[in-house]
Amino acid sequence: MLRLWWFATLLLASLSLTMESAHLLELPQKMNYSAQMYSAVNTTLYRYFAVVGGVYQIGAIIAALLLVFFLRSRSDAFRWTLAGALCLLTAFGVWLAVVAPANAQIYDALRISPTSVPDLWMHLRLRWEGGHVAGFVLQLVGVAALLWSVVRQVAGPGSPQKHASSF
Repeated sequence: MLRLWWFATLLLASLSLTMESAHLLELPQKMNYSAQMYSAVNTTLYRYFAVVGGVYQIGAIIAALLLVFFLRSRSDAFRWTLAGALCLLTAFGVWLAVVAPANAQIYDALRISPTSVPDLWMHLRLRWEGGHVAGFVLQLVGVAALLWSVVRQVAGPGSPQKHASSF
């Protein structure tokens, strides 16, 4: 059961990281887009990121926090898993504090005054993109910590087979 939970946690966290990774990889090109192009891309391309990415991100956080509970008696794996879970949770907090308000402003502008959206995107661009960069870094550290918890559990200090049977 623990192996399956660990697998699900790593899978969800990795899938969540793909969303932020995509934002990071697009960033250099998008920063050179005109207001019209940036607005067209951002108001159409990311529709399913919120739905699918939200499931990945919330699922990864819940799975990681439950994994922390399951590993509470395995000190080394527990510490790394806790660190990973806290990074994932913090990444979500950054999204809520930085990215979501920008998304809400754009959504409101699309309903009230669609012609204002390109200029609004230009005003919010650094905040929105910066929030995704911060989220990427936090999620990357979180996934790395979760992966390290598995490596530590399997390899253990001093002996590659120390904990293999308990994994």
